[in-house]
Order: sequence, then structure tokens, then C-alpha cells
Amino acid sequence: MAASCERLRHAWGVHAVHVRDIKPGVVELRLVGFDVLRQVKMPRRAERELLAVPVAVREDASVFVRDYRAVPHQLVLGATLSGKSMFLRNLLTELAAQPVALVGIDCKRGVELAPFAPRLSALATDSDEAAELLPVLVKEMEDRYDLIKARQGIAPGTPDEEITSDVWGLPDDERPVPIVLFVDEVAELFLVTSRKDEDRRDEMVTQLIRLAQLGRAAGIYLEICGQRFGAELGRGATMLRAQLTGRVCHRVNDEASAKMALGDIAPEAVGVAVTIPADRPGLAVSGDTSGGWGRMRTPYLSLADAASICRENAELTPEIAALKPFRPIAAASPEATPIAVTKPRPATG
Repeated sequence: MAASCERLRHAWGVHAVHVRDIKPGVVELRLVGFDVLRQVKMPRRAERELLAVPVAVREDASVFVRDYRAVPHQLVLGATLSGKSMFLRNLLTELAAQPVALVGIDCKRGVELAPFAPRLSALATDSDEAAELLPVLVKEMEDRYDLIKARQGIAPGTPDEEITSDVWGLPDDERPVPIVLFVDEVAELFLVTSRKDEDRRDEMVTQLIRLAQLGRAAGIYLEICGQRFGAELGRGATMLRAQLTGRVCHRVNDEASAKMALGDIAPEAVGVAVTIPADRPGLAVSGDTSGGWGRMRTPYLSLADAASICRENAELTPEIAALKPFRPIAAASPEATPIAVTKPRPATG
């Protein structure tokens, strides 16, 4: 059936034909009448669940859902103006309407994540602040493991369904709020200007690796973004990348960058990623460690609209005591800023 897709497309006069396995002996044929990636429109009734939100449209007209319960950690790569920030905006605004703690590390002085400050539980805008925030997240993770272990101090008559190895098996009144950590331009955490900064860099990278290895069971998830992420960044880079199950590769400047994102999970997708045109920002190739991959595109969302959505959902920002010192101070919204109005005076001669 897959080999016949091109002939079926011509025979039926449609834009594309996609084949997908449903179960042994059953396949799904999906016909697409036009290029859904040219002008992206998200379905009005896209399904949403806790930590599973629609972010983009796939080339077969289905919806790309970012599901943190299924894919805990993800790497998002893309060159400047490739649409990487647009992907981040859509993801943040979708999560802003859920009871989830959003934490940001933006070493570009916060220019990418600061507009979403009303909805962020914590924000670090440079390497020094990141070096203080990451140990707090690791400590929060360890405290959650202690909570799980306390629950595992099981009495002999405890029902089997109450035995758990992660936070999702805890009762609702005991379960801590999930945390999603966004790291924009992760390379800034690896780069050092002097030898004395190397120890701090190694410590931050180690903490990120620990969060990637152990955070899922504690309800802590990572979204790592950058333009390039390879071994040349230094010790620990490839080890951290290996823990990031999901991969999204926007337009990149060279084939090596595409290989960093997709080469170890779907080598055949690398050639598709390097052909993404510059005039289609938001177009990307998504894949995961199962080997599956496909093209998708994120709809346009202005920074002003994204910031407005975060302000509207500011009351949903959970209070986490450990993160309180890192809570950003949100600027007043433009609507709340008083405007002085002076009555015009007639000109006198």
C-alpha cells in the first residue's frame, strides 16, 4: 500500500495519500486534498488533556500533540527565524491554561520568555541565575521521590492499586503539581569564557542530566531548545541529548545540525530536514526514539497574543515554595496602564 501511494494520489487527483498501520492486517488511507502546511489552521475541537496539548498540524492533516506523559523530554532545534520561537509560544500558551508549573531558563536576558512572566513559576535570565535555579529543581525532585518512598512504606493490607513508583500513582490530594522546564538556547549553559567557569558549567550540565534521567517519575519534564546541540558544546552534551526522547528539527544551517537532532533516531529524516525552505517558518520534522517521523508546521501566534493569554491565566500559576525566590515580577499589562488625557485648548492668536 505504501508503494502505491504516489499512483493513488494521481488516480484520485488529491494532494497526498498517507498510509498508516492500525493493527495487523488493517491499514488507514488518509487523503489530503490540499497542502495543509502552506496556511496552517488548527482544528477548533482539538482534544486536550493534562500535559497533552495540540501544537502543530502534520502533513497528513492530523494534529501533532505534545504529550509529556508519553514523551517526557524533548529537544527542539532550529536556526534563527526558523519558527522555533513560534513552536515555544504555542506550547506555552496551551500549557498556560492547565494546572501546571512553568519554569523558564532564558540566557538571552529573558527576551524570549519574559513576556510570559505572569504565568511562570520561576525564570532565570542568565547563567548565574540558572546555576541557582537548577539545584532547587533537583532538590524539589528529590523531595518528590521521598514522598513516593513514603507512600511505598506499604502496610500489609494495602490494595495493589495504591502501590506506586511515580507521582501519578499518588492520591490527588497528595500529588505535587507537574513542572515543565523550558530551556531556551541551551548552548548558553555550556559555553564558558574562562577556566574558572568550567566547574559551574559542569555542575549545571550534571543537574540537567539528572532531571532528564529521573524527572519523569517526579512529574518534572524538560523542553530543551537551541540552534545547535552537539558534542562540541562540551562534556555531557551527548549524554543529555540521549535522554531527550522527542525531537523537533526546524530549518537548520547545515546538515550536521540536522543529524544532531534526528540522526540517531531516524536517519532518513535528516535529508528532509535540510530541505526545509526559509520562506516557511514553523515547518519542522518531528520524531521520537521509536523511529517514526513526519513533517509538521506550527500556526502563527504573535508575541502580544501569547503574552495576553499568559496574563489571562496568571491565577492558575501554582505556588511552589522552593521556586518562590525565582518567581518573575510581571510587568503591568497595557490595559492596566493609566493614560493621561489632556483636554485640547483652542489656539489663540
